[in-house]
Amino acid sequence: MVETNGLGAQNILTWSARFELQPDATGEPQVALQLAVGVVLPLTCQRCLGPVDVAVQIDRLFKFVDTEAQAELEDDESPEDVLVSSRDFDLQALIEDEVLMDLPVVPRHDTCPVAIKLAAADVDFEDAPAKPNPFAVLAGLKDTDQT
Repeated sequence: MVETNGLGAQNILTWSARFELQPDATGEPQVALQLAVGVVLPLTCQRCLGPVDVAVQIDRLFKFVDTEAQAELEDDESPEDVLVSSRDFDLQALIEDEVLMDLPVVPRHDTCPVAIKLAAADVDFEDAPAKPNPFAVLAGLKDTDQT
């Protein structure tokens, strides 16, 4: 996984998946999936750029529908996530997608273990020769026009 910089492969990912029948809006039984996933992944803190362990905990209910059109219609109204039924259903891909979507956009420590540099300075900056201002010539022309 690119997000972990190749680390964390030894971390244990726990998951459980339970398929069940739940009544839909009309009272008819509909297939649903209760998915739970837990893992701790090593990411890079975006404040101190050091490693930070991020716990991912997912507990989500999915319901299945017959067609993509039906999924689009029900997706906004349904409190559950909506998936299209398929003989090629890939539980491993679903778990991977859910973990990736649950990762923080900006991983960071609550309190970084090292002091964070809030300013940058170039040691040679003070010794650099001053460059002439290109607009100084224009300022000189302005002064001569007024006399």
